[in-house]
Amino acid sequence: MDDNELKSALEAILFVSNEPVRLDDLVEEFPEAGREAVAAQLEEIRRVLDANVGGFMLEQAAGGWRLATRAEHDAVLRKYFAKKGENRMSIAALETLAIIAYRQPITAPEVSDIRGVNSTAVIRTLLERRMIRVSGRKNVVGSPFLYRSTREFLIHFGLNDIRDLPRLEEFGDLIGENLNEDVVAAINNAPQPDASTIVEDEVTQVTEDVESNLDDQRE
Repeated sequence: MDDNELKSALEAILFVSNEPVRLDDLVEEFPEAGREAVAAQLEEIRRVLDANVGGFMLEQAAGGWRLATRAEHDAVLRKYFAKKGENRMSIAALETLAIIAYRQPITAPEVSDIRGVNSTAVIRTLLERRMIRVSGRKNVVGSPFLYRSTREFLIHFGLNDIRDLPRLEEFGDLIGENLNEDVVAAINNAPQPDASTIVEDEVTQVTEDVESNLDDQRE
């Protein structure tokens, strides 16, 4: 397989994939080409798309590669999908997601304290949409669940790693909505997680346990 064939094959895989494709998976698919050649052709695809600016680009997100629309078309896309009735996240969900992303791991009561309102229903929604996950429990009275952002969160917002999050004040640009200034200030002023009270593990909690815990926290 020559370079042009490899490049075309990679473009086809990226086009039909509904989530970022890891370099390791692409190398496994084309063992005869080798890692360097696959990586080089990915960079070539990105270079060509950037040189011939169109509606989409090649980017790294959640540890993989994907074709994505360009930021300058966000307004058009939001208008189009609003007409199609797409279910977008509410401001409450985006505020809660911002709190979790910038103060993770964090508990539901802590999220509610920062927002100033009970946020358990919003957290349930974010769990259902797989934007957040249970990562453990906090070693305090009641042992509340701890929440973190997920790989789906990275994919949704086009981030390769959680460390790629912009400054909190710029998060509104990332999500396409303006966050309430009081919420931004509350997040900035919230204390960092106390490592001595955090007990995290890799075991996924069953949905029923999570929902039961959220129900118990409702007033």
